[in-house]
This record gives sequence, C-alpha cells and structure tokens, in this order.
Amino acid sequence: MNKKTIEGLQILSISLIWLLFLGIAVWIVTLIKESLKLHDAPDASVGISIVAIPVFFLLASVLTYVFVGLRKGRKEHTER
Repeated sequence: MNKKTIEGLQILSISLIWLLFLGIAVWIVTLIKESLKLHDAPDASVGISIVAIPVFFLLASVLTYVFVGLRKGRKEHTER
C-alpha cells in the first residue's frame, strides 16, 4: 500500500471511532431522557452509561493518540 492510502485509512478509522463514540453517547443520553419522561427508573441506562461512555472515549482517544504519534514519527523519520 502506498503512503496516501494508509493515511486515508487512518483518518477514516479515527473518524469512524469518534462517530461511534458520539452515537453511543447520544443514544444513552436519549435513553435516560426517555426513561425520565416515562417516569421510569433510569437505573439501567445510567449503569450502562457509567461504563460505556468512558470505555469508548478511552478507545477513541488511544486510537487518535496512536495515529497522531505515527504521523509525527513518520514526519521526523523522513526529515532526516
């Protein structure tokens, strides 16, 4: 694979993981709002959100950190 293809796939991967994180966060917030609107106990939604939101945020952050580090390392290597 050439350099442009790899960079494009990395950007696509970062974009998709952040889109997944935002989708899950919006979905869980919507579940909590809906359960409050229906006067239901939001225990399950809150329990899921306490675990899911930080886990997906951590995964997205690590993936972004790795790809940014790879790009910086590649730039430093080519400048030498």
